[in-house]
Amino acid sequence: MKALMLAGGLLLAAAGAHAATLDTVKQRGTLACGVSTGFAGFSTPDSQGNYRGIDADYCRAIAVAVLGDATKVRFVGLTAQNRFTALQSGEVDVLLRNSTQTFLRDASIGLHAGPVNFYDGQGFAVKRDAGVTKVAELNGASVCVAQGTTHESTLGDYARANKVTFQPVVFERVDTMYQAFFAGRCDAMTQDASALAGAVSVAPNPADYVVLPETISKEPLGPFTRNGDDQWSTIVAWVHYGLVEAEEAGVTQANAEEQAKGGNPVAQRLLGTSGEFGSRIGLDNRWMLNAIKAVGNYSEVFERNVGSGSALKLQRGRNALWSQGGMMYAIPFR
Repeated sequence: MKALMLAGGLLLAAAGAHAATLDTVKQRGTLACGVSTGFAGFSTPDSQGNYRGIDADYCRAIAVAVLGDATKVRFVGLTAQNRFTALQSGEVDVLLRNSTQTFLRDASIGLHAGPVNFYDGQGFAVKRDAGVTKVAELNGASVCVAQGTTHESTLGDYARANKVTFQPVVFERVDTMYQAFFAGRCDAMTQDASALAGAVSVAPNPADYVVLPETISKEPLGPFTRNGDDQWSTIVAWVHYGLVEAEEAGVTQANAEEQAKGGNPVAQRLLGTSGEFGSRIGLDNRWMLNAIKAVGNYSEVFERNVGSGSALKLQRGRNALWSQGGMMYAIPFR
């Protein structure tokens, strides 16, 4: 009985250690944000070491919402293998690393899956001169895949369901996988289709490769936080909803201050002119105004990093607003 009580006390202590992430971040003065180090369009350092991409912008949006300064982020580069452990242990405050939300990840590792900020699917990249046009034609092919990802298990699921054979070549690090594929060690490479597009865009000879149009899975990507800290999970979730709501309401990086003074009730609530939507979650009432001024609305974040303003040139597709045929739908600020 004594041992059980001790174990229970340790569990409660561990839960309590991370129960006030907001206070920890404010006291520290920086946000520790877990990201990837090599996903073009999502989070990768540029030539000056500054992180760029959708996930990096979300880190900045959270930082400015909480701390009032988008530069107060410490980007922590993580691998697929250590990303969840880093969040569980408190090494990072939030994980924004192209991480697919699944039942097991939501229910069994002590983490909370936030709202989806990018709808993706597992795809394949091949050499253009291989003449491959669909996944089934890769029967018997060697396929580069990253260890510890959903792609590894989904590759096996697809093979069994479709009675084809793949020869997986597994890599612990994504950057090593890229190097191996572009060096010709594998016939194909599999990953989120958006990440493949980013990898090909910075390949030694981008025109030599093609990302097949077919995807074999659903890969809903989004932030993860720790269980037991509802306040912090709420902040992370509503930063996303706020960026989408801003796009819906026509609030942009350039006009946010003007919109805050305008007559649109939705914009007034979103930008802190009316209501008390900051104090309810421990933030200044201008938290979303600051976030939008720092990174723009969801459309601006998308287009700059993976859309028309980027090297990837991805279409919005499923990531368009619900009113434009997509799946992005913000819970209303009211």
